[in-house]
Amino acid sequence: MTWSYPVGRVFGSEIRIHATFFLLLAWIAAAAWIADGPIAAVANLVFVLALFACVVAHEFGHALTARRFGIATPDITLLPIGGLARLDRMPERPGQEIAVALAGPAVNLAICTLLIVLGARTDLTGAAALQDPAAGFWSKLATVNLFLALFNLLPAFPMDGGRVFRALLALRLGRVAATRFAARSGQALAFGFGFLGLVTGDAVLVLIAIFIFAAAGAESADVALRDMARHLRARDAMITDYEALQPSDTLRGASSTLIRTAQHEFPVVDAGGGLRGILTRTALFQALAEGRDMSPVAENMARGIPTVPLAAPLDAALDALQDSGAPAVAVTEPSGRMIGYITRENIGDLIVICGRDRNR
Repeated sequence: MTWSYPVGRVFGSEIRIHATFFLLLAWIAAAAWIADGPIAAVANLVFVLALFACVVAHEFGHALTARRFGIATPDITLLPIGGLARLDRMPERPGQEIAVALAGPAVNLAICTLLIVLGARTDLTGAAALQDPAAGFWSKLATVNLFLALFNLLPAFPMDGGRVFRALLALRLGRVAATRFAARSGQALAFGFGFLGLVTGDAVLVLIAIFIFAAAGAESADVALRDMARHLRARDAMITDYEALQPSDTLRGASSTLIRTAQHEFPVVDAGGGLRGILTRTALFQALAEGRDMSPVAENMARGIPTVPLAAPLDAALDALQDSGAPAVAVTEPSGRMIGYITRENIGDLIVICGRDRNR
């Protein structure tokens, strides 16, 4: 995620903080300082940091449970609206998805229970007054953890409760249809959250609504795409009609090729046809704007391009694109010679064409 910064690594997952999270801290501190002075500002900051420590624990509930099923969590990012654990993939078995989804709220319930045992009290009816300095610190933290557990269990896909809902639907409908139904239900609830946020003036609730609405649609599309990609091969989607560049070619020469071919990506190959990298249209334009038109292509190309064999399933190419962040995936022969490449755009084109053919 762009604009996020690593702050450490715990249990094999990198902890990252998004830049907007610091804006949230500044806003909370400034509002409390103006209203009640510096002591209140410090108290509110400490409470928010404790709250987000519980949010991180919530995300590690998901991450550590997913690890039991062989799914890694490269990083966890803190945002103003909560945390986001990025799993390598979502568990596709309904039972596993339910376990991973429930693990996060279970952590919040465990924290709440522990605090109650230690003497804290919870009062969800007074949740709106949590910023009251007179309220007990631990009681406020227990109340918020209880609220987080209950809120996350709402059946608004892709929140935790929505994932449980999707998994239960998948037992009868199949994963694609279940995701489509759960996503539409989640978007309907998101619309309700957004309306409530606008009426009450709660900006955080509006942001959560926007996130749920967009994420539900994106995941529904991704599940449908991957389901179709499982039935296709890399050879079905690869681009074979292209012009390649040599590492020693200049960017001026590459710009002539761009005008002549209208390619967006230019494979850079050695004399034996082996892939050395890919020069993207964006990198080419940026270098030309900086006056480096005579610099060699090798100095401006993207390296570490993943490769897949010709007969590989298309979803393997999708995974390689997602995991590497590369502009393309090369399709190679057993000898290592490149015979084509795959981009996100032509995968999307192929899926649209195949979807239309299926609907006829």
